Amino acid sequence: VGRNLPALMRAGKVQNRARRVGFDWPDVSGALEALDSEAAELKEALASGDAAAIEEEMGDLLFSAVNVSRFAGTDAEQALTRSTDKFVRRFAVVEQLAAERGIDMASAGIEKLDELWAEAKQAGRVSD
Repeated sequence: VGRNLPALMRAGKVQNRARRVGFDWPDVSGALEALDSEAAELKEALASGDAAAIEEEMGDLLFSAVNVSRFAGTDAEQALTRSTDKFVRRFAVVEQLAAERGIDMASAGIEKLDELWAEAKQAGRVSD
């Protein structure tokens, strides 16, 4: 599998190659357990502050997420692109709400920004 592919796409192709020779979970539950395990390992690496370990565990978590996506029949690259686009749209609404209310986002704090986020989401000002 070529290294020039986007990382999520390459991970999916590598996993499909492994699947073809029988190296795969029988169902999504194994992939979900691996995802949970990788999340726990990432938390440990973050607590340690070891940059190399954090990067490695972050990669493992993403690789596992691609595996879950593959089992779910979704394209991880497309799913992440859509989620990123949704975040950008919602964040623009948060910025608009903050501006309308005279809220300085840099000093407002995450709690206030989360309130604006929830408001933008609930008001339907941004479609999912």
